[in-house]
Amino acid sequence: MKNKGPNFLEQIIDGDLKKGFNSKALRFRFPPEPNGYLHIGHLKAICVNFNLGEKYGAPVNLRFDDTNPEKEAKEYVEAIKKDIEWLGFKWDKECYASDYFQQLYEWAHTLIEKGHAYVDSQTSEEIASQKGTPVEPGKDSPHRNRSAEESKLLFEGMFSGKHKPGDHVLRAKIDMASPNMLMRDPVIYRSMSSSHHRTGEEWKIYPLYDWTHGESDYIEQVSHSLCTLEFEPHRELYDWFLDALEPLKGIRPKQREFSRLNLSYTVTSKRVLAELVSSGVVKGWDDPRLPTISGLRRRGYTPNALKQFINTVGVSKRENVIDVSLLEFCIRADLNEKAPRARAVLSPLKITIKNYPEDQKEKLDFEINPQQQELGTREICFERELYIEREDFKEDGDENFYRLTKGQEVRLKNAYIIKAEEVVKNNNIIEEVICTYDPKSKSGSGTKESSRKVKATIHWLGRSEATPAKVNIYDRLFKVPEPGKQNKISADLNENSLITLDALIEPHLKEAEARQTFQFQRLGYFIKEGNKDASVFNKTVGLRDTWKK
Repeated sequence: MKNKGPNFLEQIIDGDLKKGFNSKALRFRFPPEPNGYLHIGHLKAICVNFNLGEKYGAPVNLRFDDTNPEKEAKEYVEAIKKDIEWLGFKWDKECYASDYFQQLYEWAHTLIEKGHAYVDSQTSEEIASQKGTPVEPGKDSPHRNRSAEESKLLFEGMFSGKHKPGDHVLRAKIDMASPNMLMRDPVIYRSMSSSHHRTGEEWKIYPLYDWTHGESDYIEQVSHSLCTLEFEPHRELYDWFLDALEPLKGIRPKQREFSRLNLSYTVTSKRVLAELVSSGVVKGWDDPRLPTISGLRRRGYTPNALKQFINTVGVSKRENVIDVSLLEFCIRADLNEKAPRARAVLSPLKITIKNYPEDQKEKLDFEINPQQQELGTREICFERELYIEREDFKEDGDENFYRLTKGQEVRLKNAYIIKAEEVVKNNNIIEEVICTYDPKSKSGSGTKESSRKVKATIHWLGRSEATPAKVNIYDRLFKVPEPGKQNKISADLNENSLITLDALIEPHLKEAEARQTFQFQRLGYFIKEGNKDASVFNKTVGLRDTWKK
């Protein structure tokens, strides 16, 4: 692959280094909130920060922005760590915003003393009504000029739990007429009675994101705080809070923004994902239909494919929607190189070859992976009775149907040419197709008959090898490119996003290790689910993009 030039974030960092910034002082961070599982949207932020760390030999912190105990849990912390480790990234320090609660509280006192903050005793509705609009200035709170002494006393009362949630908030005192509405005296502390997953009942007040984020970066001496574009309006506030604490010691963090990852046929809103889980639309956060990293892992996606996807998308400042087919292309390309080939029949139809000896079984060679010739071949069994895919047969096929039909020949992959002669039905359902075979047409035999051209080649399984298995056919969870844009999310759900089939597989697949991936001949890539003894396979992706454009 042709090497790309430095992206705009690398250009910013290179520019800082040229101006004299010490390369040894570079430090990055990935700061997820532990209120859900990581998803494909987070993947870009993960890769951006850790890739920069690798390029510049700089440490990367994993920091949990755990300032909202009502929605956060240890479960999410552990899941996030597992996902990042699975992706192959290593963080330098494991940090928590809750580690800094005491320092943030003391700095809040400093803001009050400097006249940069005040306690507001209005309701949240009253505060919201005074915010104004993008073209109209806001109105000052009646408590805006409250004395520092009174604000400190009330703030300490909030801290001790003297006041109920909603009685008071601490607001920054900035500019109610600012064109940036985030600068109109934002709330920086509120009272909460919820138990925190790390600090328990210790704290009665919790800082909001904008106050916590920049100060946490400063405490950790993060040099470049990289966020997605929706945080660009927050940069002014980020810098204001740092200015308010001057003089600063050490590195002053710099916030810069890049475009987030928007993927077609996908939602990444944690709220929506949580609703899909809680309502039972999907079976947990790791459901293979979800864009969570744990869901993608269960579906058979690999770290290499996900990283290659992000590398292909690139880093830019322009928002756009990436077609999910690019993600699917990346996993196909990765698995094509490494996945061994195998045979499975997802919807079996019995075939009997009436001119093949009843007591004969023939060993044929099957290539394990054409991309890895050193793996060689294994033996498969050809016999009188076997199974093909039901969709590979039509009793009365037209001129556009090239697979097996009465009077028409097809080749059985790695085996012989067969022709359908008769159909056996039960209650008008086809249960068996009686065929004949050309004994001189064996693949690779070198005979004239083996070179004979037929319209199609199909896969199969011999009856003695056919082993029952469950196969989950996962498809896109939504049937429209932008779910929820025109309709309710529920209306855009793909009702066929999961189909479970009673399939037949080769016997060695039952003994395969859990999480091993295979290319099922003609069908796509599948990963073994659960433990070694379970015969359940999840479809990762088809061999080609068959989605209707």
